[in-house]
Amino acid sequence: MSRILVTGMSGLVGQSVREKLAVDHELSALNRSDVDGIPTIHASLDDYEAIRPAFDGVDTVVHLAAKITDAVGFDELLAVNVVGTRHVFEAAADAGVKRIIFTSSGATVSGWESSEPYRSIVAGDYEKVSKIPLIDETMATRPANLYASTKVWGESIARRYAYEHDITVISLRIGWTSRVDRAENARQVSVFNSRRDVVQAIERSLTADLAENYDVFFILSNNRWGYRSIERARKVLGFEPQDSGDD
Repeated sequence: MSRILVTGMSGLVGQSVREKLAVDHELSALNRSDVDGIPTIHASLDDYEAIRPAFDGVDTVVHLAAKITDAVGFDELLAVNVVGTRHVFEAAADAGVKRIIFTSSGATVSGWESSEPYRSIVAGDYEKVSKIPLIDETMATRPANLYASTKVWGESIARRYAYEHDITVISLRIGWTSRVDRAENARQVSVFNSRRDVVQAIERSLTADLAENYDVFFILSNNRWGYRSIERARKVLGFEPQDSGDD
């Protein structure tokens, strides 16, 4: 039974992660609010001294906590997604944590949706699409907003700590998740992730063998009109989506 610290456990994905991982692992939480039945340290990610004790004795960190919309303003995005993420990695390195799973976002490439054929795909104009050249992890990031830009920065932080501190770090570029757990428009159909599929990717990342200290993977459900490739996640993580935005 490994000891896993989850940041943002009270969030949408965090709740599903808890339900799955609590069966076989010893969980703790770093959260702004209580998580019933789970040892929790209450702290803001931009307060390093407050969050540091949460990492002692931990084998793996699953870093979920983030602000996910530009509506909160740049200061909040900076404090949580950039400064907070750096603090998480610094605390993990200082505590001797061996593995970190960072939930990045497919939004790191969402700017490609302004170009064809991706523009037609997310608009649902499928008759205009004859072929989908899938975007994979080798292609340049292209964030469409500040939130997405902070996730690009988070990946850069993750890569730096992986090699400087000899930590295994996996960045998962997850797609659209929601409380209703289904896609409700054409754009969501193309980037849908069921919570079950996200949790599967996180669970497989706990023990995945990497060729290098750091790697990044797109994670999506099995969407007919998905434009991000999940082939590397299949090959390296053994990820196999169970759900589909088409449903």
